[in-house]
This record gives sequence, C-alpha cells and structure tokens, in this order.
Amino acid sequence: MSRHGLRRGAAAIVVAVGCLVLAACGTPLTSAPGQAASPSPGQVVVAFYGDSYTRGTGASAPERRWSTMVAQERGWWEFNPSVDGLGYVNNRDLVGAGADGDLVDQIVDHEPSPDVVIVTMGLNDNFSMPAHADEIEAAIGVDLRRFRDELPDARLVVVEPFWYTDARPDSVDEIIGWVEAAAAEVGADYVAGASRWLEGHPEWMAADGIHPNDDGYAELARRMDAELERLGL
Repeated sequence: MSRHGLRRGAAAIVVAVGCLVLAACGTPLTSAPGQAASPSPGQVVVAFYGDSYTRGTGASAPERRWSTMVAQERGWWEFNPSVDGLGYVNNRDLVGAGADGDLVDQIVDHEPSPDVVIVTMGLNDNFSMPAHADEIEAAIGVDLRRFRDELPDARLVVVEPFWYTDARPDSVDEIIGWVEAAAAEVGADYVAGASRWLEGHPEWMAADGIHPNDDGYAELARRMDAELERLGL
C-alpha cells in the first residue's frame, strides 16, 4: 500500500470506529476496588484525567486497568473519573452536562487535593479532526493551565495520547505535538511514546478491536511504571 493509501486507510478506520468508541460510554469507576473511602494520613492522592483507556474499558475487572495497578504498586489513593469517548473537546459538553460535571472541575475541586495528576487525554479528539483542530489545540492548553494554576502543589504528568492501531492518521501526530507543547508551557513532566506502546500486538486488544484486554493493560502498566520511576514517582 502506498503512503497516501495508508493515510486514507487510517482515516477510514477513525471514521468507522468513532461511533463505537463514543457509544461505549460507561459509569466512571472513580475508586480502585477495595480502596478505602478516603486516603489515610500522608497517603499520596493521584488523580487521572483520561478516557476509556484510563477508565479500563476492555479489562476483565477494574483492578486490571493500568491506573489501578500503577497506583496500588505505589500505595497511592486513586481518584479516576475517566470517561469513555471523552477528549479535550470530543464529548466534552455531553460529559460536562452530566450529574458529576466536567472532569477537570472534579479533579481541581477534589478533597483532599491531588498530590499527583496524570493526564492521558487526546485519543478521541482524532474523531473531531480536522474540523475542530483549532478548538482542540486551544482546549489542551486551557486544561493543562487549569491544573497548574489551581493545583500548584501537585506533580503534573502529561502522557502522550494513546493510540490503538498500527495505521495512524496524520491527526495523531498533530495532537501529540499540541499536547507536548502545552505540557512544556506549564512545566509539566511529559511521557513520550505512549501512542506506540500497543503497536504491533493485536493479541493485546479486546474483542472490540479498540480497547486493550488484560494483557494490553498489563503492558500499559509496565510501561507507565517505568516512566513514573524515571520521573522519580
């Protein structure tokens, strides 16, 4: 297949599966299974800002999602309001109008305040490209500045947006570039390469072909664990 053919094929994948991802919305699993209702004195509180890949859609049980494995390994108390289909722009109004409100509001208003905020947003915004490119780029900056301004004492870790197929539309790298630039602007720690962590391993994907399975989440946890160790977390 030619380079142009690959790009057309990748774009077709985005259009074809976009509705499936958006239709997969489920109730956020904000706490890890068996976690205490509130953190113990001195326990690190970590908040996750993400979509279905951080919510754990496709895993056989909530404790098998990467966020919970990483938090439990470190003894952190997890707050994870991540929602399927959500992006910096994609589905933002729909989620914000829900009973729990916008995820950024939930995180900055959380008591006790998070000690660590891990941002993994961006995959679903590919489904709004290129029509909403300017809006997406602006929204990335707004969200990261809010975390920095309203949680000045928190360690802010911004992760390159995940991706799920070996074929990549041009929008994937465009959004990655905006996220990396916005992270640098607010002085956040940045984790590069996450869009390729599942690349070349179809056996790590759930039956829907969109989300990781338990093996895929174990790989995300392994890679994220190594990156957090590199950052001293």
